[in-house]
Amino acid sequence: MKKKWSLLVMTGLTILGLTACGKTQTAETKTPKTLTVGLEGTYAPYSYRKDGKLTGFEVELAQKTAQRMGLKTKFVTTGWDSLIAGLNTNNYDVIFNNMAENPQRKKQFRFASPYAYSKSVIITKKDSKIKAPQDLKGQKVAEGTGTDNWNNAKKMGAQPVASPDFQTSMDMIDQGRVVAAVNSREAFEYWKKSHKSTDLVYKEVPNDVIKADVIAPMMNKKSSELNQKMNKALAAERRDGTLKQLSIKYFGTDITNK
Repeated sequence: MKKKWSLLVMTGLTILGLTACGKTQTAETKTPKTLTVGLEGTYAPYSYRKDGKLTGFEVELAQKTAQRMGLKTKFVTTGWDSLIAGLNTNNYDVIFNNMAENPQRKKQFRFASPYAYSKSVIITKKDSKIKAPQDLKGQKVAEGTGTDNWNNAKKMGAQPVASPDFQTSMDMIDQGRVVAAVNSREAFEYWKKSHKSTDLVYKEVPNDVIKADVIAPMMNKKSSELNQKMNKALAAERRDGTLKQLSIKYFGTDITNK
């Protein structure tokens, strides 16, 4: 009788242990053995579709990072307006979407180690009167609602006008609906490769006006274990040159260091 009772106790503990492990795993990732990644998929060369297939710097980086963590990758695409909300409702485990660290986001979320540093520029027509940040004061500029570009434009005294994506922002400048757009130098350089006849140019924003954005994966506060594992994977990718290689592949230059 005693042996039978001991066996039942051990069996019960084993079941509880397996259940606990299962809960731990699903608490860290939405789906067991899978890293679910949220992104827009419309911001080349960070993430975009080519021949219908999702690709880009952050897409490939997320895949390689997940692989180092022993996980498969699943992507969930959504608009910027709902991207952060989707993290709050656990639609995905992490965001890889040119997400800049800032004090407000750090209060609510965790950031893994940075993988890129994005420089802000002012994109205008070649003959524009906008020559420097101070010229944006009171002027309409095309920006994504709630983005760092939107916030940076406001810092320079501009009046942001909502734009859903990069191409629309460029169209709005061409159409004269706005005089400029504050965006990343890397995104513009990539866009220009397929729009060689454009008369749009950019002016760099001095560091004393807007510092380069620190770009990193963003996840929920509760994801401490996931955060640690991702930091290790990103550190390894920095050491072996993976980050640099991916940057040069998609941007033609290394944007992974300050």
